[in-house]
Amino acid sequence: MDSITAVNRKALPPIFIIGALFFVFGFVTWLNGILIPYFKISCELTDFEATLVAFAFYISYTIMALPSSWILKRTGFHKGMTLGLLVMSVGTLLFVPAALSRAYWMFLSGLFVMGAGLAILQTAANPYIAILGPRESAARRISIMGICNKLAGAVAPLILAYYILQDGDTFVQSLSGLNEVARMAALDSLAARVIGPYLVMTGVLVVLAIFVRYSPLPEVEAEPEEVEADVAELAQKKNILQFPHLVVGAIALFFYVGVEVIAGDTIIRYGISQGIAISTAKAFTSYTLFAMIVGYLLGIALMPKIISQRTALTISASLGLLFSLGVILSRGSTSIVFLALLGFANALIWPTIWPLAIHNLGRFLKTGSAILIMAIAGGAIIPLIWGKLSDLYSQTPQVAYMVLIPSYLIILYYSVWGYKLRSWRRR
Repeated sequence: MDSITAVNRKALPPIFIIGALFFVFGFVTWLNGILIPYFKISCELTDFEATLVAFAFYISYTIMALPSSWILKRTGFHKGMTLGLLVMSVGTLLFVPAALSRAYWMFLSGLFVMGAGLAILQTAANPYIAILGPRESAARRISIMGICNKLAGAVAPLILAYYILQDGDTFVQSLSGLNEVARMAALDSLAARVIGPYLVMTGVLVVLAIFVRYSPLPEVEAEPEEVEADVAELAQKKNILQFPHLVVGAIALFFYVGVEVIAGDTIIRYGISQGIAISTAKAFTSYTLFAMIVGYLLGIALMPKIISQRTALTISASLGLLFSLGVILSRGSTSIVFLALLGFANALIWPTIWPLAIHNLGRFLKTGSAILIMAIAGGAIIPLIWGKLSDLYSQTPQVAYMVLIPSYLIILYYSVWGYKLRSWRRR
């Protein structure tokens, strides 16, 4: 018992450090919820064009995930996290020239670079926290990281909204009464509001990179039980695609990240479409993330002693289906409440898919982690489908949320059958 306690205490400093990194993940990632309506106004965009914010940010995960694996094989998890933070700081710095020129493509470039840095960080941090202790409690540790992530995400949009959209309703109304020259000047002034916040973020990321580089983070390589178990089976594996539970897990994560981004990043725009003022709607992303925090806390209390990781995943997918139907079949504030409640349903999906998907990967762990990170591209693709449907059905925007239904069904499949796959069936 004393040795177990000693191991747990030894793991606490790394957990605190990784928790700080997950706070950064959340702060940067969930700013997109306020950036989408902000860019829609300042760069005069359609819903589809505005959701390119999510596309540029999340597609970089797919492009950078395998290179991230290659980088981590050479640097290790520790130095890789430092590099990821520095790459992110380059992305936040790009917001300065983008704001000065009000060039949407440059904003998107900055978001892409930030996503690339996060791809390196996530490829390192997620498996790191998953294998830092017993596999049975991995989802619990990831849930703790999720609280750090979503707490930052709940606060971040409110902070940024204060600086860039505190007078959103008045600003939009005033544009209609301006001539072209005055209108362009007003939009340029609006675009310039992001410069201060993103310069601060750049400085914070650089300081955090230096801190992580010299912090006492131990290197970890694989799940402890893999040293003794499944050695013969692992020896027969030649490539990562021979792990169907990983591949199907990555597909489930693809759709999960898509629905998570839709729940958090479109709720402000959806609230405005329901006739709610910008001054009220700008807080809606935070409501979704607070609901996620409640879900994480419940997961920490219940897993693994009361419910298993897999059972939590099944319950989460089922709730996602139920709340999605609530969004589609209701209107106004009721529909928005159901959309925010998706945060609660989503909370335990990421923490439970990860340990199920990377189980028994052995020497393929870093590559498997990269495959799962590539699945974050769902946050790029699925919201674009929502954006196109939202433009097509602007009179009944609930229709756009039909994309949620098949996504949760796929996650439900993984929780019941997909996680058990250990080999592909031969015809």
